Amino acid sequence: MKRRDILISSAALALAASARAQIGGVPVRILVGAPAGGSTDTLARTLAASMAPALGRPVIVENRPGAGGNIAAELVAKAPPDGNTLLMSFTSHAINATLYPSLPFDPVKDFTPLTLVATSPSILVAHPSLPANNVKELIALAKAKPGQLNFAIGSVGSSLHMAGEAFKMQSGVDIVNIPYKGTAPAVQDVLAGQVQLMFAAVGNAQAHIQAGKLKALGVTTAKRLPQFPDVMAIAEVLPGYESSAWFGLFGPGRMKPELARKISDAARQAIGTPEMHKRLDAEGAIPVGNSPEQFAPFVQSEITRWAKVVKFSGAKPE
Repeated sequence: MKRRDILISSAALALAASARAQIGGVPVRILVGAPAGGSTDTLARTLAASMAPALGRPVIVENRPGAGGNIAAELVAKAPPDGNTLLMSFTSHAINATLYPSLPFDPVKDFTPLTLVATSPSILVAHPSLPANNVKELIALAKAKPGQLNFAIGSVGSSLHMAGEAFKMQSGVDIVNIPYKGTAPAVQDVLAGQVQLMFAAVGNAQAHIQAGKLKALGVTTAKRLPQFPDVMAIAEVLPGYESSAWFGLFGPGRMKPELARKISDAARQAIGTPEMHKRLDAEGAIPVGNSPEQFAPFVQSEITRWAKVVKFSGAKPE
């Protein structure tokens, strides 16, 4: 074999090896800024398993919890925009833009929105002893007893915390926040009657409501939820009120549009699988699966919307 042919053959083999590494040899990593076992983590793992066949590559999940999701977000923001490193983020991505005085990344420019995976409505619950059975009665009670009612908060700066702050901002009531280190202890104290009120994810509260251990006062969606047809939407009393947690898939900023579209399409296909729907149902979440062009303005609008609530709350990062 001539030297020229050897060089061409070697180059061809190198290109083939590079292509194999890019397509099948290098796993896609989805970073999650929350601990293993939580809603964001379990949704990311189900999504990853369903995305792998569509991409023809292994997709793995890595947990990098801390700083309200900012640790994972920073790693993705600074990663090469080659599609190998993605972020499964949540509502705090928008809230943190105002909650934190400074961030080591730009929450808009340093990310490529790929798809809104799902939304998770919340429900305002109370201990059965509270003498209010709906939102209208709660507002009247809170105004009659300013500073005497309490909200349990699983995490400062979370979507559930901000749902309560938006409620107070729009209704003009004075309800005191009681912070906890996690949702589970917060729920337990409301069940025990140590704290009267809480905004909770539907998936975390539904069984307790059905058992009569908590009573539902209102849902945070614009309209009533099918699973709670007799529970009013808070917006029926406070027009325009709406608050749902969300989960979204991002890549680093400056991804090529064709690569972003390919990953987005794989994620959207995964969101439509029975496995993903089963997981979303278990979490009380609603599948979305929109396009990058639809997700990008949503993220920007969420940053703007939550900025007003964060400033009203005076909340500081933990």
